[in-house]
Amino acid sequence: MEYKGYIAKVIFDEEAGIFSGDVINTRDVITFQGESVKELEQAFHDSVEDYLEFCQERGEEPEKPFSGKFVLRLPSDLHRNLALIANRKNISLNKLIIDELSKVGEL
Repeated sequence: MEYKGYIAKVIFDEEAGIFSGDVINTRDVITFQGESVKELEQAFHDSVEDYLEFCQERGEEPEKPFSGKFVLRLPSDLHRNLALIANRKNISLNKLIIDELSKVGEL
């Protein structure tokens, strides 16, 4: 499920007969539950809205689901080879990696 960029993972508790979910693309904890798909979806939206309102009341920026940055550790020889390829193409290492990941990152 997705709402305003927040992505949720949902599980069904067969014993309790209830769906429960949590937002998986933020460090902040956002959870919700419902007995039907419609109720679950509404609870998800409500929980995200509550989170956004809570942040606003506290004068804090809500955590963005994805900042566009991530740290990647790779072997130094691979780092060197990628930097050389980028240099030969007259582009930044960042652009080279984005271009290559974009080719395989289509969902």
